[in-house]
Amino acid sequence: MNILKNEMRQGLKGLLLWGLIIGGTIVLCVALFPDLKKEFGDMVDAMADMGGFGAAFGMNQLNYGEITGFYGIYAGSMLGIGGIFFAAVLGTGILAKEEKEHTAEFLLTHPVTRTSAFFQKLTAMLVQILLMNGIVILLSLLSFRIIGETPEWKGVWLFHLAQLLMQTEIACICMGISAFLRKGSVSIGIGVAALLYFLGLFGNITEEAEKVKYITPYAYADAADILPDAALDGTLILLGMGYAFLGLAIGYVKYQRNDIY
Repeated sequence: MNILKNEMRQGLKGLLLWGLIIGGTIVLCVALFPDLKKEFGDMVDAMADMGGFGAAFGMNQLNYGEITGFYGIYAGSMLGIGGIFFAAVLGTGILAKEEKEHTAEFLLTHPVTRTSAFFQKLTAMLVQILLMNGIVILLSLLSFRIIGETPEWKGVWLFHLAQLLMQTEIACICMGISAFLRKGSVSIGIGVAALLYFLGLFGNITEEAEKVKYITPYAYADAADILPDAALDGTLILLGMGYAFLGLAIGYVKYQRNDIY
């Protein structure tokens, strides 16, 4: 039984919808830039001096009077929030839905091992995340062409790479959680994503919360940290991928022992 093909078919509409909504919102935001640019003036400095609120969203590090900074603040927020929720929903349901949709017994009637089922589902999840990001990137490129602006490409590409890694980490953690769920509660995945998001904001507001950067993937995927120097924090990325691997390992062991699968 080709579980990978079946998972891709079931998830196609969802990834297209998420990709078009996130990417379409980015197009609308970027399309406003030429008109807003004329009115920025001293507002850029004023927004940068907004203290904790400005720091939370990177306004103290990015100049949104320029297209790269504007893209990082507005489009980055759209992709950051939408992307993690997509990854969380996908990861949380990938294993637990077998019980929820009463297909566990059906799988057992086919010559497929639990190991094969697990890794085919994992592959389908990662491919869907990659395709969703591909849609967003294509629409983002279209938005730059529409307004005739050219961003700092290296920083933009690194930012999208970091977003892809962040979504992968969250999806893998939620996939591990999924192995413990009998009814496939999507709300748990959304809760995990929201918690990590707000931890990232909290870490930006005060230096006293600097240690949260070792917990939340936003520490290495924040546009405010990537775009100014066009660089990624390799140490935090490796730590994040370690969390992803741990989540998968726990989920795999639990999936192997589950009587319902």
